[in-house]
Amino acid sequence: MTHQVSRSPFLKPFYTRTPVGGVIPRTQRRHTLPASEFRNLTPQDAISVFEIEREAFVSVSGECPLTLDEVLNFLSQCPELSLGWFEEGQLVAFIIGSGWGKERLEQEAMTQHIPETSAVHIHVLSVHRHARQQGKGSILLWRYLQYLRCVPGLRRALLVCEEFLVPFYQKAGFKEKGPSAINVPNLTFQEMEYHIGGAAYARRNSGC
Repeated sequence: MTHQVSRSPFLKPFYTRTPVGGVIPRTQRRHTLPASEFRNLTPQDAISVFEIEREAFVSVSGECPLTLDEVLNFLSQCPELSLGWFEEGQLVAFIIGSGWGKERLEQEAMTQHIPETSAVHIHVLSVHRHARQQGKGSILLWRYLQYLRCVPGLRRALLVCEEFLVPFYQKAGFKEKGPSAINVPNLTFQEMEYHIGGAAYARRNSGC
């Protein structure tokens, strides 16, 4: 029997190496990968993250929201603000965020992480090409927003997106704040905001 430890119902529990009582039930399967799991990303996931991001964005806009170095930087500084969806051990979708300390996003928010703030800047949400058109982006975003309710001190989630993506984020509960001050060549963005509250968590009986 393993001893299970978990901080959030939306993240995969981890297991201590030493079984309680030193006995492993015969029915327990070892060395198998779960069919589906959600967990925070680590620097070891950076290459998989960047490969999915590059395929998703370069063909559309010509560049990635985050470079590989920036992915590594955020996954080293604030892995608790990321979430990956893995199927049989393979990353199929992810979100990367960082801390931000001002009311509106500014250009510096693209590369900075401000610790111990009340807002998270969602840099990128991306789904592997073989897993698209299955609703995975919406599911992952919902889980991420619920997970943020368990991160101490967070009150808001901010992001920028192109106009055609506004309805997608509105369905998740984001509100438009107007044109973004963030400048990327040949692209214009709308800034969106989500207010993080605890009521939905309490109703779901999830127990952070």
